[in-house]
Amino acid sequence: MAPTRPADRYINRELSWLDFNARVLELAEDDSVPLLERVKFLAIFAGNLDEFYMVRIAGLKRRQSTGLTVRSPDGLTIREQLARVSERTRDLVHRHADVFTKDITPRLEEAGVRIVRWHDLGESELPRLREYFRDQVFPVLTPLAVDPAHPFPYISGLSLNLAVRVRDPDTDAARFARLKVPNNVPRFVPVAVDSTAAFLPLEDLIAAHLPALFPGLDVIDHHLFRVTRNADLEVEEDRDEDLLQALERELARRRFGPAVRLEVAEPMHPEVLEVLVSELEVDASDVVHVPGLLDLAALWELYELDRPELGDDPFVPATHPRLSEGETPKSVFATLREGDVLVHHPYHSFATSVQRFIEQAAADPHVLAIKQTLYRTSGDSPIVNALIDAAQAGKQVVVLVEIKARFDEEANISWARSLERAGCHVVYGLVGLKTHCKTALVVRREGPLIRRYCHIGTGNYNPKTARLYEDLGILTADPRVGADLTDLFNTLTGYSRQTSYRRLMVAPHGIRPGLVEKIRREARNASEGRPAGIRVKVNSLVDEELIDALYDASAAGVPVELLIRGICSLRPGVPGLSETVRVRSIVGRFLEHSRAMWFAGGGEGEWWIGSSDLMHRNLDRRVEVLLRVCDDTAERQLQEMFDGAMAGDVRCWELGSDGTWTRTGERDYQAGLMAAAVDHAG
Repeated sequence: MAPTRPADRYINRELSWLDFNARVLELAEDDSVPLLERVKFLAIFAGNLDEFYMVRIAGLKRRQSTGLTVRSPDGLTIREQLARVSERTRDLVHRHADVFTKDITPRLEEAGVRIVRWHDLGESELPRLREYFRDQVFPVLTPLAVDPAHPFPYISGLSLNLAVRVRDPDTDAARFARLKVPNNVPRFVPVAVDSTAAFLPLEDLIAAHLPALFPGLDVIDHHLFRVTRNADLEVEEDRDEDLLQALERELARRRFGPAVRLEVAEPMHPEVLEVLVSELEVDASDVVHVPGLLDLAALWELYELDRPELGDDPFVPATHPRLSEGETPKSVFATLREGDVLVHHPYHSFATSVQRFIEQAAADPHVLAIKQTLYRTSGDSPIVNALIDAAQAGKQVVVLVEIKARFDEEANISWARSLERAGCHVVYGLVGLKTHCKTALVVRREGPLIRRYCHIGTGNYNPKTARLYEDLGILTADPRVGADLTDLFNTLTGYSRQTSYRRLMVAPHGIRPGLVEKIRREARNASEGRPAGIRVKVNSLVDEELIDALYDASAAGVPVELLIRGICSLRPGVPGLSETVRVRSIVGRFLEHSRAMWFAGGGEGEWWIGSSDLMHRNLDRRVEVLLRVCDDTAERQLQEMFDGAMAGDVRCWELGSDGTWTRTGERDYQAGLMAAAVDHAG
C-alpha cells in the first residue's frame, strides 16, 4: 500500500524557475562581485526571462487556449499559475531595473564608463552623433504608418520598437506610426567625451531625429516597447515526411507566433498602450511596465569592454595532468589504455581533452570510424572541422545532429549539410524524441585487435560554452562502454530497439525506472541498518515519481543531499516527509551544468554521470545517457567535488521547507576548484 503523502508536497516549477533567476539577479545586486560581472548577470537575467516567456509561458497559454481545466502537480490551474508568474515577474523586473539605474550605472560612471541620454550631451558631441545617424542608422530605418490604408504592422519577437504619435499641422489630426530599432546596429553608440567611455542608447539617437523621419509633421511623443512571442516549435513528426523539411517549415512559422508579453517603457501614454494591447491581442496582465531601459540583455555589449580591472581575474583552463607530459601532449589513446580520465570543465581544458580526442582520432591512420552526437556546438566548431577532416581522409564518420535543439535549429541544419557534403553519414535523430546525450565513439585498429575509445559527458561539444559551463566527462577505453555505445548508435541510426545496457542507463526507457529502483534500494538498506545515502547534482528536479521516491527514502532515514542549480519541485525538511533531505543551489561565475548521482549501495557505492536532468522531457521525450563510473580515481574525484560543494562554509542558497531560498556561506566553491586545477597542472 502506497504511503499517504501531503497534497502540497510539490513546489510549482514555474515559480521555482523564477526563484532561480532571482538568484542570478542577487549576483547582480552583490557589490562584492566585480562591476562588469554584475553587468553580465543583469544581461543573463534578462535573456533568461525572455526565453522563459517564449517557451514556458507560451506553453501555458497554449494549453489555456484549449479550454481544458489543467492543474499543475502542486494543484494550481493555468490561470492561477499565470497570475502568480505575472506578479513575481513584475517584482523581479523592478528589482532588475533598480539595480541597473540606481546602483550599477553610478558605479560604472565612477569607473569612467557612462551611459548617457541625448539631453545629457553637450554641443561638442552632437555633430559626430548626427553624422553617425545620417550615415549608419537613417538608411536602415523604415517608419510604418498605421491608418485605414496601412494596417498595424507585424512586430517581430524581441525587437525594440518606437511607437510614435505625430500630428498633421494642416488638419490637426493625430496619427500613429511604428519604428523598429534596428538590431544590426550596436545598441550602445560610443560618444567621445574626453577620456571617459560614454555610450548613448540607440533608441535615444533615433528619437532625437524623429523629425527627419516624419518631415512636415509635428512629433507629439514617442514610446519604447518590445514584444515577446511564442517561440516553442511544434514539429509535426511523420515517419513518411522528411524531418528536415518539416523543421524548416516550422522555423518559418515561429517568427509569427502569438504575443505572450508586452514590455513598455514607463511612462507610456494610455492611448498608445491601448492600441498596442488591442493590435497585439494581449491581455492587460501580459503587459510589463519597465522603469528605465528596455532589453538589458544588450548589456553584453558593455560587458565586452576592454576593462579587465572591472571583471573577474582571467582563468586559463588547465590540461588534465594525465593528458600531457610537461608542455607535450600525450596520445589520448595511450592514456586511456592505462585507465579512464575524468575531465571537469572549465577547470580542465576542453581543447586539450575532448577536442583533442576527436582531432587525434581524425588524424590517426589507424582509426576506422568516428561516431558522435551533436546537440549544440559553436559557430566555428573545431569538432565539426575534425569530423569533416576524418571523412575526407576516408574514415567512416557517423554524426547524429539534433536539428530540434531549441534556438539552435538553423545552426544545426547548416552543420548537418556541411557534414553531409564532406561525406559524413548524418542522422537527424528519432521520430518523436530529441537526442540530448553527449557521446562519442572512436573505433581503432591496433594490430590484430579492434579497440573502442569513448567519451560520455554532461555538456555539449562546444568549446566556447566549455569555458563558461561547469561539466563533467569520462574518456575511457572500457570495452563494456564501447559495446554499449555501439548498441546505442545502432539504435540511433538504424532500427535496433536496444533497451538494456551494461554500463549505461538510457532514456526514454531506462533512466526513470533505473533511478527509482536505486532510490528504493537505498530505502531498504536504511530500513535494514546497512549504509545508505543519496547524492544528486542536476540542473532541475521536477519529475514527481522520482521526487516521491526520494520522499519515501527520506522517511526510511536515508540522508539525501541535492545540489540543484535551477528548478526544484521537492520540499526539503518537512517533518515526516523529507526531514533528511537537504537542497542547495550554487550560482556563480560558471554555470553549474553537470549531472552526477551517487548511491551508497549498502557500502558498495556507485557514481553515475550523464546528460539527463530529472524532468519529464528528459526522461520521457529525449534520448539521454547516464554512465556508471567504475574507475576508482574518478569516483574519488566525484566524491571530493560533491563534498566541497556541500561544505558548510560554501557560498550558496539553501532551500527551506516553505519553498524559499536563503543565501548562506562565504567561501567561493568555484574559485577553490580553479586554484586546485592550476596547482595540479603545475
